[in-house]
Amino acid sequence: MSKTRDTFLSIRRKRIIIIVFAFVLYNLVSYIIDPFSAYWKIYFQRDAFDIFLDLFLNFSFCCFISESSIYLGMQLNHYIPWTKSPYRRLLIETGLNFILVMLAIGFFDFLYRFLEMCEACQNVTSSMSIEMQRGYIQWIVVSVIISFMIIGINTCVYLIDNWKNSEIRAAALDQMAVEAELYSLKLQIDPHFVFNNLSVLSEMILKDQQLGYEYAENFSRIYRYMLVNTKKDVISLDEELRFLKSYIFLIKQRIGDGVTFEVDIEKECLGAFLPPLTLQLLVENALKHNKTTRRNPLQICIYNTDKNELIVENNLLPIENPMSSSGLGLQNIQRRYKLLWQKGLEIDKSTDIFKVIIPLIRA
Repeated sequence: MSKTRDTFLSIRRKRIIIIVFAFVLYNLVSYIIDPFSAYWKIYFQRDAFDIFLDLFLNFSFCCFISESSIYLGMQLNHYIPWTKSPYRRLLIETGLNFILVMLAIGFFDFLYRFLEMCEACQNVTSSMSIEMQRGYIQWIVVSVIISFMIIGINTCVYLIDNWKNSEIRAAALDQMAVEAELYSLKLQIDPHFVFNNLSVLSEMILKDQQLGYEYAENFSRIYRYMLVNTKKDVISLDEELRFLKSYIFLIKQRIGDGVTFEVDIEKECLGAFLPPLTLQLLVENALKHNKTTRRNPLQICIYNTDKNELIVENNLLPIENPMSSSGLGLQNIQRRYKLLWQKGLEIDKSTDIFKVIIPLIRA
């Protein structure tokens, strides 16, 4: 998934709509609250410049209220999203917006008084002091109402965006699960996979019945795991390692000393999660593209770091004609991680080492 989110309204469009909405609502509510005030009686009796200046200052005030509210909402979406702490978010956003409104009113009030520092305006203000006080209170009330309505609009847009992206992620995860399930079914009926394992099993039964029994048990565990878990989004690392142990047992019996495995996982990491079949797909990817000989065996190491990461590493022994890939290996894991955790795999390839760094998902 790309880092850009599918949004209900673009940022620019949302800002324009909210600013226009705030400006219209500001004048409409101001008029509805007190349509007989002296401000409205002499509104169109003033010269054109005064009307334009008044509209410009009102529009600037609405721009400041809208932009500050939008910016504040965007910042809080990162730290206190509505989906996690709605009551705390409501309290904090309401309080901060109220403070911003009061600061804006103080600034624009100072600006208005500065512009009215002429003799004619002084006379009007002195004879309308009570009227101006009432208008000042109305100004505060209307500004707070508009600010809270902008909070409501921002919240609705955020929740719609969150719902849409959740639906998109859920649909994509379902698609990934279907692909993984199809892959596991393909593996189950893959004649090479079945024939190779059954051939090894028949030879073992003739030579060592106990070893043949263990091979059959591990073979059945692999099928059972794929049937039960491929539809899941995530599975615990502990379960995935138990499955991998059975898978490694089959590989060692078929390839022998041509491949070595070293698994070193701390107990604290076993409760973390990852998409099912992740380790199996990575091990299979290493086997498909590298030689496995006794003289120079393929070395596959699986270990964790202190950064909640799992590393699958192998030495590079490239073969001339690698087996065809199903296309569901690294690509499937990469896409699943980006959908589940918005973070993909990291691949580090040098001249002699191929390393895949897997983020571990904590509950």
